[in-house]
Amino acid sequence: MGDRLAAAYRAALVGGLVQAVLPARLGSPFRWLVASSWSSSLGDGIALAAGPLLVASQTSDPLLVALAGLLQRLPWLLFGLHAGVLADRVDRRLLVVLVDGLRAAVLGVLAVALVTGRVDVGVVLVAMALLGTAEVFADTATGTLLPMVVPRADLGVANARLMAGHLTAGKLAGPAIGAALFAAGSAWPFLTQAVCVALGAVLVSRMRLPAAPRPADRARVSRDILEGLRWTWGHPAVRTLTLTIVSFNVTYGAAWSVLVLYADQRLGLGPVGFGLLSSVGALGGMVGTASYDRLERHAALAAIMRVGLLAETLTHLVLAVTTTAWVAMAVMFVFGAHAFVWGTTSRTVRMRAVPLGLQGRVGALYAIGVYGGIVVGQAVGGVVARAWGVTGPFWFGFAGSAVVLVLIWRQLAHIAHADEEARAAG
Repeated sequence: MGDRLAAAYRAALVGGLVQAVLPARLGSPFRWLVASSWSSSLGDGIALAAGPLLVASQTSDPLLVALAGLLQRLPWLLFGLHAGVLADRVDRRLLVVLVDGLRAAVLGVLAVALVTGRVDVGVVLVAMALLGTAEVFADTATGTLLPMVVPRADLGVANARLMAGHLTAGKLAGPAIGAALFAAGSAWPFLTQAVCVALGAVLVSRMRLPAAPRPADRARVSRDILEGLRWTWGHPAVRTLTLTIVSFNVTYGAAWSVLVLYADQRLGLGPVGFGLLSSVGALGGMVGTASYDRLERHAALAAIMRVGLLAETLTHLVLAVTTTAWVAMAVMFVFGAHAFVWGTTSRTVRMRAVPLGLQGRVGALYAIGVYGGIVVGQAVGGVVARAWGVTGPFWFGFAGSAVVLVLIWRQLAHIAHADEEARAAG
């Protein structure tokens, strides 16, 4: 009798935990999507550590090492808009399954090449380029699935669950697992990532989706791209949101481009301390994850966005002036919480505002702004740091963020108003 009661208690506890994390009202397609996203995020997190380690094991040329990182982001600038068009034209679930299958195949071939010793830096760079390109199409299509299966009113909670998996699996657990697997053997992390990506494809294939509206005229890709650009520019809330992410990612990319040098030269931290500095930001993101539901219920959307961008602006200022490691870590903790909350909020605003038939193109344009802003910021950060030292990019980040924040302060309220209208219409 006691064993049955204990088993019933454990089942009720597990059921309550599942219900809290993945509410039944969001439906089983959402649960399949979350499971797929978390599995793929774990694989991406493993590659986050194993990829640079593999490149460094093949070459010590700084240019080639930097090129490997560029090949992860450059495909967004080259193929992002085309990925958005494709996501709006075809079966989005099938597109994710096919592209993730191709990613798993590339990773499998890379693992075999490593085991057999038939790999050099050229093979690694080609694999990075292929994986980066496939990721563009997979991520763009995946980003369109959530608003197809979750009501507008629940998009904030749903996005928070997806972001939580990205944070815990992709930022906290994945890199540590990737580094440990690489130490055991260079092929293991890529084989494991292939399994995670393939599992994600299988899980997303279980989703049942409603039909999505598609362009009536499929003759010209350029016409579809132009339609997405016009819609984005013509919608004040989404236009402001896109310009904001571009601007703030330029300042973020500039400052974070020299973070490893800043930690060493300004804070006196070694490699372990630098890793801790990054981990503290991820822990802050965990706090943001745990508090997002309550925050969304009790705070106005405009207030959330304003406080978050103000916190990011002040992050640059405090890091520019402090020489104390614990102060920098406290700031990184707050910044990590803000980054999670902002990412969830901005995705929710965009998904609520954009028609289903344009989700791929508008989402891809937004992602191009994200990655393009970081790439530009990294270039600016290197130039500024060379001229004014490692704190120069943080001063640049503070000044640039402050100017942009003043310019968009009132517009943030319009974004919130547009979002509330979209929720009411939904």
